[in-house]
Amino acid sequence: MKIDRRFFLGLVIFLIPLFSFAEFDVQDATNQYLNQLTPEQTAKSNAYFEGGYWIQLWNLFYGIAVAAILLFSGLSAKMRDLSERLTRFSFVHNFLFAIQYFLLSYVLSFPLSVYLGHIREHQYDLSNLSFAGWLGESLKGLGIGIIIGGLFVAVIYKIVKKMPKTWWLAGSVVGCLFLMFISFIFPVFLAPVFNDYKPLPEGEVRDAILSMARANGIAVDNVYQFDASKQSKRISANVSGLWGTMRISLNDNLLNRSTKEEIMAVMGHEMGHYVLNHVYKSTIFFTIILLMAFYFLYWSMGHLFTGYWKQWGVRDEYDIALLPFAMSMISVFFFIFTPISNSIVRSAESEADIFGLNAARQPDGFASTAIKLSEYRKLDPGPWEEVIFFDHPSGRARVEMAMRWKKENLVEEDSSKPRL
Repeated sequence: MKIDRRFFLGLVIFLIPLFSFAEFDVQDATNQYLNQLTPEQTAKSNAYFEGGYWIQLWNLFYGIAVAAILLFSGLSAKMRDLSERLTRFSFVHNFLFAIQYFLLSYVLSFPLSVYLGHIREHQYDLSNLSFAGWLGESLKGLGIGIIIGGLFVAVIYKIVKKMPKTWWLAGSVVGCLFLMFISFIFPVFLAPVFNDYKPLPEGEVRDAILSMARANGIAVDNVYQFDASKQSKRISANVSGLWGTMRISLNDNLLNRSTKEEIMAVMGHEMGHYVLNHVYKSTIFFTIILLMAFYFLYWSMGHLFTGYWKQWGVRDEYDIALLPFAMSMISVFFFIFTPISNSIVRSAESEADIFGLNAARQPDGFASTAIKLSEYRKLDPGPWEEVIFFDHPSGRARVEMAMRWKKENLVEEDSSKPRL
């Protein structure tokens, strides 16, 4: 029987996508991406990230030690007395005390900060800053922290005086307002302190980003780039700000180290945070957590170490001289709460990942970006390790998600298209 050539050709064209779909295996595709790293690169990434587990603990102990020095030496009480001599206004002398506290804490913590922020980052080839450059940025952060942190402390202690039994409730509301204020001013006033922001030049990448923004209801008419390469080679982007200050930004590392597909995958993720209202949701979450932390502090100031107050020169539980103790208790609370807060943040990041895949439709760009991020994030942790220590989905989880999305949205879609 003679077979028509056109029938045979049509049969082949029909079967090819079916065989292609059958051959696409999510786990195999995931492993191909993960295997791009050499054993040496994997070991280096794991060592850096796992070292961070211990750093969280040592940061806590170091902070408690600094507080103990300030309290047991009587320095905290002397700082309070000096502030009171300078002004009779309680709000102002609380602000002045906070300035002294932040400055002394910075000096006492300086050796650890140098190791963690400069030496260790260079050991793992993650920093481009000289020591002078790192110190300059550290001092800028200190200046911002003194102003914002000092005002926050002064406001909280004013509330403590006015509402001694319910200050923890009102204080959490103030914390929420402070967070929203910082989110509002960050893109315009804070971010430019550390980096130079300028409009992204017109071109294919800018047009694609703005097109994706418009498609997802993000009302912006410009995209900004900033010079993060002076600090490190890490890639990043964000959709930051509230109301009139909202803007889309990406760093020069993302532009210079990534393909267009990878850039679009990253920007889709960042737009997901905005469209899914993660800024507002995280603000609500932070307010609830701060409410719990302040109540824990309220309880601890009335029950813990009260026998040492006379030795410390503390007058009562509302004395600003107890601020080092208060900061230690807050640190203890957040340290214990870390697995829960990480899981909530990780859930939001996962939501943004899914949104980004649907918005950008670049699963391979998304997967290859996850491999780039493994320079400072462990790629393949154990299940409980990820739950406790990761505030983002692991690299393996992200690559696997992208490959599953690819199979279900691109491979199957291609196989279902009519052939002419």
